Amino acid sequence: MAHISSGNGFKFDRPASPGVVRPKGIVGKEEALRMELEALDKIKREKRHTLPATAPSVNPLPNPSAQTSTSRQEKDLIVFSESETQKKEQKDKFEDIDLEKLTKEELEKLLLDDSFGVNKMTRPSSLLGCNLSASYPGGHVFNPSSFHWTPTPTHAQTPIFPSAPFPKPPCSFQNGFSPALSPFISLPAQPTPFLSFTSIQPPAALVYPQPAVTPEMAKLFDKIASTSEYLKNGRSSSMETESGSVKSLEPMPQPSEPPNISRFEWLDLDPLNKRKEVEVEETPTVSSGPFVEESGTAKDPWDAVLLDEPEVVDNGSPSAQVKSKVTLATQPRRASTGAAVTRSQSLNIPVPSTDHSSGKQVNKGSTNVLSEYSVLEEKEAQNLEVVAFCEDISKLRSDFPHEDLSTNPGYVLSPVITQRDTGGDNGGSVKVSIEISDSQQPVTFTCDVSSPVDLLIMQALCWVHDDLNQVDISSYVLKVCGQEEVLQNKHSLGSHEYVQNCRKWETEIKLQLLFLSTMRRDLARTAEDDIYPIVLEKYLGLVERPFKESVTREGLTEYLEGYHKQVNLCLQNESTQYKTVDNVVQSVKNLCCALDEVETPAISDAIKKLKRSVNLPRTRSPEAGATGSASTGSANGYASPVEESLAGLTDVVYELTKLYLRSFCPTTPGCTMEELMEDRRDSKEASGTTEHLQFTLFAVHGIPATWVSSFEKYYLMCALTHNNRNLFKPVQSKKVGTYKSFFYHIKWDELINFPISVALLPLEAVLSLSLYGVLNQNANNSPDSNKQRKGPELLGKVSMPLFDFRRVLSRGSKLLSLWTSPQVLQPGAAGKGKNPSERIILQVDFPSPAVDVLYVGPQENGCPDPQSLDPLDPGDRSDIEKLCAEASTFGLSRADKQLLWDQRYYCRGYQYSLPKILASAPSWDWGSMGEIHSLLHHWPPLSPVSALELLDSKFADTEVRKVAVSWIESSSDDELADYLPQLVQAVKFECHLNNALVIFLLSRALGNVNIAHYLYWLLRDAVQDPAFGQRYDRILGALLCLCGTGLRAELEKQTRLVQLLGALAEKVRQASSSTRQMLLLEGLERVQSFFQKNSCRLPITPSLVAKELNIKACSFFNSNAVPLKIALVNADPLGDEINVMFKVGEDLRQDMLALQMIRIMDRIWLQEGLDLRIVNFKCISTGKDKGMVELVPSSETLRKIQVEYGVTGSFKDKPLAEWLRKYNPAEDEYEKASENFIYTCAGCCVATYILGICDRHNDNIMLRSTGHMFHIDFGKFLGHAQMIGSFKRDRAPFVLTSDMAYVINGGERPTSRFQLFVDLCSQAYNLIRKHSNLFLNLLSLMTQSGLPELTGVQDLKYVYDALQPQTTDAEATIFFTRLIESSLGSVATKFNFFIHNLAQLRFSGLPSNDEPILSFAPRTYTMKQDGRIRDASVFSFQKRYNPDKHYTYAIRILREGQNEPQFVFRTFDEFQELHNKLTILFPLWKLPGFPSKMVLGRTHIKDVASKRKVELSSYVHNLMRSSTEVTQCDLIYTFFHPIARDDKTEGVEGLSKTPDMPPLSPTTGRVEGEVKLSVSYRNSTLFIMVMHIKDLISNDGADPNPYVKTYLLPDPHKTSKRKTKIARKTRNPTFNEMLVYSGYSKETLKQRELQLSVLSAESLRENCYLGGITLSLKDFDLSRETVKWYKLTMVPYF
Repeated sequence: MAHISSGNGFKFDRPASPGVVRPKGIVGKEEALRMELEALDKIKREKRHTLPATAPSVNPLPNPSAQTSTSRQEKDLIVFSESETQKKEQKDKFEDIDLEKLTKEELEKLLLDDSFGVNKMTRPSSLLGCNLSASYPGGHVFNPSSFHWTPTPTHAQTPIFPSAPFPKPPCSFQNGFSPALSPFISLPAQPTPFLSFTSIQPPAALVYPQPAVTPEMAKLFDKIASTSEYLKNGRSSSMETESGSVKSLEPMPQPSEPPNISRFEWLDLDPLNKRKEVEVEETPTVSSGPFVEESGTAKDPWDAVLLDEPEVVDNGSPSAQVKSKVTLATQPRRASTGAAVTRSQSLNIPVPSTDHSSGKQVNKGSTNVLSEYSVLEEKEAQNLEVVAFCEDISKLRSDFPHEDLSTNPGYVLSPVITQRDTGGDNGGSVKVSIEISDSQQPVTFTCDVSSPVDLLIMQALCWVHDDLNQVDISSYVLKVCGQEEVLQNKHSLGSHEYVQNCRKWETEIKLQLLFLSTMRRDLARTAEDDIYPIVLEKYLGLVERPFKESVTREGLTEYLEGYHKQVNLCLQNESTQYKTVDNVVQSVKNLCCALDEVETPAISDAIKKLKRSVNLPRTRSPEAGATGSASTGSANGYASPVEESLAGLTDVVYELTKLYLRSFCPTTPGCTMEELMEDRRDSKEASGTTEHLQFTLFAVHGIPATWVSSFEKYYLMCALTHNNRNLFKPVQSKKVGTYKSFFYHIKWDELINFPISVALLPLEAVLSLSLYGVLNQNANNSPDSNKQRKGPELLGKVSMPLFDFRRVLSRGSKLLSLWTSPQVLQPGAAGKGKNPSERIILQVDFPSPAVDVLYVGPQENGCPDPQSLDPLDPGDRSDIEKLCAEASTFGLSRADKQLLWDQRYYCRGYQYSLPKILASAPSWDWGSMGEIHSLLHHWPPLSPVSALELLDSKFADTEVRKVAVSWIESSSDDELADYLPQLVQAVKFECHLNNALVIFLLSRALGNVNIAHYLYWLLRDAVQDPAFGQRYDRILGALLCLCGTGLRAELEKQTRLVQLLGALAEKVRQASSSTRQMLLLEGLERVQSFFQKNSCRLPITPSLVAKELNIKACSFFNSNAVPLKIALVNADPLGDEINVMFKVGEDLRQDMLALQMIRIMDRIWLQEGLDLRIVNFKCISTGKDKGMVELVPSSETLRKIQVEYGVTGSFKDKPLAEWLRKYNPAEDEYEKASENFIYTCAGCCVATYILGICDRHNDNIMLRSTGHMFHIDFGKFLGHAQMIGSFKRDRAPFVLTSDMAYVINGGERPTSRFQLFVDLCSQAYNLIRKHSNLFLNLLSLMTQSGLPELTGVQDLKYVYDALQPQTTDAEATIFFTRLIESSLGSVATKFNFFIHNLAQLRFSGLPSNDEPILSFAPRTYTMKQDGRIRDASVFSFQKRYNPDKHYTYAIRILREGQNEPQFVFRTFDEFQELHNKLTILFPLWKLPGFPSKMVLGRTHIKDVASKRKVELSSYVHNLMRSSTEVTQCDLIYTFFHPIARDDKTEGVEGLSKTPDMPPLSPTTGRVEGEVKLSVSYRNSTLFIMVMHIKDLISNDGADPNPYVKTYLLPDPHKTSKRKTKIARKTRNPTFNEMLVYSGYSKETLKQRELQLSVLSAESLRENCYLGGITLSLKDFDLSRETVKWYKLTMVPYF
């Protein structure tokens, strides 16, 4: 067979012949005629037939000439002999007609001529069966090999066969002609029982040769079709006989308009006889006579007939043109044998079947093809929920007319963040620069950040207008330079996110004054957008879907057409019904295959009945004749058992089709609920029924081939759930294996009965079904020990609400699409699994009562007035206060919940306790709903963020969720944008598509471009969800219908850009490192060509518009994912270049979530007046494992900064400080950068701890030149640490290293700046703890999002534990202080950094000779340059200050040829750097061991230095006696080469000097310093928290070891002594320790004094007194906490 691929990507299989041309798509009338003429002209020129030789055939009329001239592949069953003379006469007759000059009148006269009519019986075969209307849409060229001739009954029939040894069949063709059949057929035969259909090789058939139709004849027929005589008589003549013949088995809708006559029926061209070829190659043979040798395989006479007839059957598959629209051919379903079922193609022109109804239209195109099968448009074939949803969307759009500028501005509004401004150094004033079109220079002035934007516009207009009374301020806007966004006139300047970012980065605020009418409104909706019909699937072409698109209604009509052709062939040819019945069965099988292999029990039964009916006796006598009435047939009105069986089969075929359509296919555009609900059924209330819930599990259809061999048994777990909890114990089905009918399926046919009354069911009750497979132990003939031990495997899940969106209990059959993971679809490497995009369908059959069971809720109960309630018991009140203050329902016991529910009316005073009360409700059955809804409707409104909790999965009730949405509606668009991902996920917990939450989201998207933009990308991502993808698909379709042409076009451009970047990034990632740059440049050129056509907004924000790439600045990063750095030219000439990163191969949804949580934390801190200067950057997931991230300018990773100081840079304290000083050389600049670092570092520590951000190495922490630190790459969070074997890589609570502390302190010694850092951390931590419930709710809503590290309660428990919501602020402060100490003292973090540096260094190698290989050496030195070292030893050590105290070690070096030794000075860290770099070059066994750096206590003290001198001396001694390759390497000689600090004066002479003394100590007896205390009282307990002490001095001037001791005086027995721990060697200690005095009443404390003393712990002498204070407790208000600094004095020491 020749495979000719068409332009749309599908393959057509057909005989290869010179006369065959490639079919094209749907064409017009002129194009079709032109194609026909070209093909036939070519045939005529070649003057020969282009048909292959035939197979042997049977001809009851011995005519050797006719037999030998046969050269067709497809044959007619009826043969007409024609002499060559007759052929020539006919040919000449038609060739004499001049078509060009023939008028319509002349043509009609010719057609009405008697001689023309008499010859109908002997008309040339070249005219037979040919539909010559050029308007046919198929576009196929004329194929003479597929025409069939059936004579008309309007003339006397000449007997073709002289004798017929069998009676005339009782069934007639549609035109009244009863064909005489072969004598062979009348042989008595014992019919064999029918089995499942299996393919057979098509045999040969009776043959009649037909020459090609000439172009002249084609023109003639086309002209005939337009004559009035044809229109008047031709059609009706065939239709009259048609109506009295075979009963139509297709549902017959009444025609809404007169039939469109465009076919040639009056010439008896029976469309049923236009057959198509089957994809089976035949071996061309030459016919040798009228007899056929019986094949050896034909055991039954019927088999011989089947073998001798070609299988010229259209098995009901759609045409290729329809296939291209249906997209079935791209992923063909499997046939029963496992092969793909593809469409049999032929060159004949298929037409819709016209023999079923006299009123049926024959359509010219595919647009109206459904009018033939209007049953597919009926209510039963529509998803009523989707129809109702479309109507609601249309109503929603009417509430937002395009003329309303407030909801349809057409541009982006700059986001607003409410912030409590703390003033600061600038007093809240900022410098603003405004570009004005009439002014050459921008207008610059200073204004207060609290000034409204209107005021700024007025100030700017003062420069260009003399009289502001003539100016309408509201007609002007301020646009942000470089961004397509506009400030909001009614808000203050400082509340805008853009302005806050400018202040954070200390950049100029640049704005542009524009007249409102000149502002670009290209995103606005138009009048046309307001009237377009809502068609959900219309704009989803660019959306990637994980599931296969269903076959369309148009596609199904093609399958049904093929089915009806086979049915009518079966009824017309009773003599060959054994074969044609199989063809009918095959057409049904093809239809089921297109419907995802669904085969209902009704289909199976009807097929069995049909196969049995072939063997039953006929119910009509042969003498009844072709015109016999139905009364002579069977009692039920059918002519034969076969006809009756086919009628039944047709009914169930249409039932299956309608069931599938309403389950999975888009609704018909334009249908309304009013039309579909005209025939309303009666109903009864569910609360009045006594039946239990029951249903039948029938089967799982369309299972993958691998399941059949991999699993032995299957069972279903059936659970009835509400509020995410089981209403009853789950029921397990029986265990069954796979069955084979048309296809493999798992069949239970089992009635499941839940012993729970329908009357008790909540409205939102959900039936959850989980399919499990028991592994086959001997799968693939090789028992796998792992499989043997493995339990049942979850193969798929599906859920469905028991009540539909109209509140009617489910009835009838339901098809449910199981969602499975890709691993389940392909359990083993052996054998190819099912394509994950193809559906696996579970069929569940519910009872179908005569009336609908309707859920009607109970009446609400009355809610008592809070004033009328009896006073609550004090103990209960205390318990309720405590429970209502809980951050979450986590940890609530059953008794707690019972108490809350019992006292629910008292809890109304605690507004935010409603979610806890509802979660404590003992039951949600029908009887409880009146009480719950009453409580809900009388509750004071919750804040939007508190109402979010009511959208969680634990609140399924529709009314609860509807009220929650009404409370969330009070939030602003900018607040809503912060919680948009959670709201999109909450849609999963809704029972139905049409709900308050979806309507709310779409309404906000209609009024705000920002919301619509982010909602689009979130929905595109959610479409990938295996369980809810179809729901999100429909919501996304609704959004695209609503948003208008402008925004829709912009979103489509963004999608195309993302596809281009995604393809490029994947190519670069997969390429070898040597070819990446070339591939990148090639791909960037393609992206550039996209920008040449249009500018494009970016997915990360709609306000950034790019016009082209800056290709020179584009590159890629050398990390695992190899992300691309994309530099874009800003479309706004006043804007800066846009830099983004595009990443593939990593799921960015987790990064999005982590950044969202950090952004919300920042919002909370700002609202509380704490500005931690957090760096917020944008990140968006644009599809599966790909996305775009904003790049923060002027920033570097810590690794890059640290490795400037060598591979051990992570162990050094100064790199960060020195890097900041390099970019901030002025002292005030450096101080500002240090301050930024302190604030941002505090924010990062708190945020990363609460979220459990892990995998923190120095390549995913970044530092901006302005001092702002921030984290990137959140691939591990909620405590899911990166593991090295069984060890956690992240050992510290968060990243806080000594080099960070160096920047915070301004040096090595602790200062009061570190106390500021601790206080910022504690304050930030406590502020977030107050909003613990918000973060737990937001994360809980994301547990069903598919993120691998956020799946359930255990992940939420991590955040709950991190937030410590049950502790007081003071306790939390102490807790976080201990975390700071733990992180700062962790060597693991630095070691982690070092390992990362090492890995990167191994990747890049050591620097070249031109670069220094040691951070402290200016360049590399060699033995040849310096001379060979004879001996080296550590001579002594010295204390130095530069600027901080440290110890340096003097090394004595003797070289060959030198008598005097050299002295060089190296620190311990420099020795360690040498050793670390040696380990890169040499294996460890070649090197001596290096002394440990770990030291208990302080590092820079004399004892440590003395000990290290001995260790280093041993190290150098052993190093110089290592192998020659080590001792003579460049690293060794560079290390020992003298540098600037090793000059003579600082070296040898310095050795004899005494160590430098520290600064002189203050005068003995002086006391200085302050202590910060927190004093509070609760539950008869006094809490004294010692927080910080600053500026201490000691008698000898050395750093003291301070600690605090307290007494409550008078205390003669010293029982009230309390002490803190000792802080080592610091003048500015931080304690944050709680000293507790229990059992004291307030009255007792008012008579006491608190004495506090600060002492320095000394090991060799008495502790030294550093100062103290005495506080009278009667001066304190013990009802509240007092936090204050107190100055230390020389009070008497107790």
